[in-house]
Amino acid sequence: MVILGLDLGAVRIGYATSDPGEQLATPRGVIKRRSTAQALDAVVRIAREVEAELVVVGLPISLDGGLHGQAKAVQAFAERLRTRLNLPLVYQDERLSTVTAAEALRAAGVRPERIRERLDAAAAAVILRDFLDQRQVAGTSGSVLGGSLPEG
Repeated sequence: MVILGLDLGAVRIGYATSDPGEQLATPRGVIKRRSTAQALDAVVRIAREVEAELVVVGLPISLDGGLHGQAKAVQAFAERLRTRLNLPLVYQDERLSTVTAAEALRAAGVRPERIRERLDAAAAAVILRDFLDQRQVAGTSGSVLGGSLPEG
């Protein structure tokens, strides 16, 4: 199945997709967030265009394991998105995904001035890759695996 991965930020939303065989997580692009309504419309449109069957949202869990300001904002957006999509939506711990993505872009030889424009989509791919890896280890490819993340 095709899975859409999201890295939700206050200014930009990075997105990535899996291949139907759930082996690859490919960065696809960035939505510049002008308003919540516009961002919701854009994500719904992209989910339909890629024919996603599942949406994975990166949840910024604090190093202390709690859900604080940005995590609560991500949950609020994701729950509004859930009501607009007729798809399952799950959360994936995104701790250090941006750092991992930046390191991968540098290692791939992306010029420093180009990293910022690619970072959010690359972080979405890291989040999605982590989710796919967990599914593969759990042997649940093709079914929804809901991780146990803190509620708040």
